[in-house]
Amino acid sequence: MASWSEFAADEPRLADGIRHLMQQYGPGFGYLATVRADGGPRVHPVSPVITDEGLFCFVVDSPKRRDLERDGRYALHSFPPEDSDDEAYVAGHARPVTDQARVARLAEIGRAAPQVDWRLFEFTVDVAMLARRGDVGTVRPGEATDRPAVQVWLDPGAAGAASAGTTADAASAAPGGGAVGVPDRRSALDGRGAHRAAA
Repeated sequence: MASWSEFAADEPRLADGIRHLMQQYGPGFGYLATVRADGGPRVHPVSPVITDEGLFCFVVDSPKRRDLERDGRYALHSFPPEDSDDEAYVAGHARPVTDQARVARLAEIGRAAPQVDWRLFEFTVDVAMLARRGDVGTVRPGEATDRPAVQVWLDPGAAGAASAGTTADAASAAPGGGAVGVPDRRSALDGRGAHRAAA
C-alpha cells in the first residue's frame, strides 16, 4: 500500500492534478465511499487534507467512521468543477493515525475543531485516476464529443493491483462509466506503474 507521498514521488504531475481538483475550492472537498457492514456502499461529503506528508481525513463519530474502523477500504472522488467536467479518483485503505504530534500538526493545518469527536485517518493509494474533458459548454447537443484524456496509476506493490478489472473500475468512476482511454491491463502500465492515454 503506497502512501500519498510515495505516489506523488512516482507520478508528481498526476498527483498535482488530483490535488488541484480535491482542493479547487480552497479546503479539500470530495465524496468518500466506504463499505457498510452488509457489504453495500456508503457515500459522504468530506474534507480531505493533502500535504507533503500524505492524504488524510478527519472523520467524526458516524457510520462512515465505523465503516473505516471495521473495513478500511475507501474511494475518494473529487467534487465537480464549475468550469469543466474534469474529475479525480483515489482508492486504497484508511488507517488511523495514532502519533499525537502528527495529529496535532494536521489538525492545525486542517482546522479541525478540538471540541469535536473526530478521528484522523491516513489514506493509502492503491489506484489513482485523473480524467480531463475540457471546458463545459464547448460542445453543442448532437455534436460528437472527444473522449477524455485519462491517466491511471496503480500501486505496483498492492496485492490488488494485479487483479482483473482494477484499471477499468478506476476509469469507470467517471460519469457515464466505461474504461474510457484505458486499454487492457497488459498495456495499461509503463515501467513505473502509470498509464497515460489521450483518447
